Amino acid sequence: MLIKKVIIGSIASLGLLFGVAANQAVAAENAEITQFQRIEQPLWVKGAVTAGGLALIGLEIWWFILSKSKSQTAANSDGIQEVNITVDGGYEPSRVVVNAGQLVRLNFLRRDPSACLEQVTFPDFHIAKDLELNRVTTVEFTPQKPGQYTFACGMNMFRGSIEVVRARQN
Repeated sequence: MLIKKVIIGSIASLGLLFGVAANQAVAAENAEITQFQRIEQPLWVKGAVTAGGLALIGLEIWWFILSKSKSQTAANSDGIQEVNITVDGGYEPSRVVVNAGQLVRLNFLRRDPSACLEQVTFPDFHIAKDLELNRVTTVEFTPQKPGQYTFACGMNMFRGSIEVVRARQN
């Protein structure tokens, strides 16, 4: 997660730096010109800008469409399905698979100090819990019907899902 933040921060910083530098140079050079002029750029600059734009488009497609959420099936011990979830810039794992009709225990360990992740909500189960920093907070419920249920941070910016499946008969 730290690598993603560094990459995004670097790209944003470079964009801001190039934008400000280019605007100041053009403004100082053309202070008295009142109409637009064509500015010729070397071919390598055009190629670099095009390649950078395509790379950013590819990164966005991968980030929003192709990256898969990590899934984990709950471990079943003494009739309790238990999963440990780390809260650090999101939820890890962000998708949990459990059986219907059995108690589910989700152990949230919050490592991210941001205010958004101070709370986790389960709207379908009418549960909202505050998550203390660097402490495990347990959320328990028993899903009755199979389906997809979401959980989210208090601001609904970070989300995860719980897939409830029918319990297998042995």
